[in-house]
Amino acid sequence: MKTAILTDSTAYIPQEIREKLNIHMIPLSVTFGTETYREEIDLTAEQFFAKVKTHSELPTTSQPPIGLFVEMFEQLAKEYDAVISIHLSSGISGTYQGSVTAGQMVEGIKVYSYDSEISCMMQGFYAIEAAEMAQAGKSPEEIIARLDEMKRSVRAYFMVDDLSHLQRGGRLSGAQALIGSLLQVKPLLHFVDKVIVPFEKIRTRKKALKRMEELFAEDAKLGVPMRAVIIHANREEEARAWKEELQQMYPHVEFFLSYFGPVIGTHLGEGAMGFGWYKK
Repeated sequence: MKTAILTDSTAYIPQEIREKLNIHMIPLSVTFGTETYREEIDLTAEQFFAKVKTHSELPTTSQPPIGLFVEMFEQLAKEYDAVISIHLSSGISGTYQGSVTAGQMVEGIKVYSYDSEISCMMQGFYAIEAAEMAQAGKSPEEIIARLDEMKRSVRAYFMVDDLSHLQRGGRLSGAQALIGSLLQVKPLLHFVDKVIVPFEKIRTRKKALKRMEELFAEDAKLGVPMRAVIIHANREEEARAWKEELQQMYPHVEFFLSYFGPVIGTHLGEGAMGFGWYKK
């Protein structure tokens, strides 16, 4: 059985990794006024953050139309027997549901839609593991079982510089945003039951980053092989330096550097930083 791996653009997997592992991608979009851009295709993260500065209103974001999923699945059916379609958390987007609906509309290919319950490169790690297994000839059921196993060790935390983006996008309640901005708090956030919730309130950016590092160290000290990622919203230099420092401290961990692209960047704002990891 030949299995394709599909994910959406919010996994922010570098193009060279997607090409090497044959990971297919379906884009989400951002709209500035009357102009709509498919992220990772029409608009890079860098271009997006530059564009935000020239617009008074935040862009809106949208999931892929069901027709695009149907088209993608029909295309894959020409070459594959099955597709595992891995998407950002169903608690913050209807993308996963779109995949489920489209999967019931196509013939000639078995569609396994998978809710990563998270986003960004942590979602990307699910697609990478799945693609590595698909290349090794594993069945869809074996791949899904591994993704479920991964889910038990996945940890990810992120901090935002400005809570107003999350509040305006409806991803965080107004009261929480107001309290945060009044106290100049840099809350650590994480996903629980598919939605974004505060983990801890921390007063400064520096302390928030330090706290993420402490949480990582609790798992990393066990010495088991791990994959980890530093994710930034237009703060590449800072993120790269942090990654290099961590790499020297934890040689048994495979570190990646990633970014919050246009869709997730719309909700988190520039300056956000994230740190995620799981056991290999």
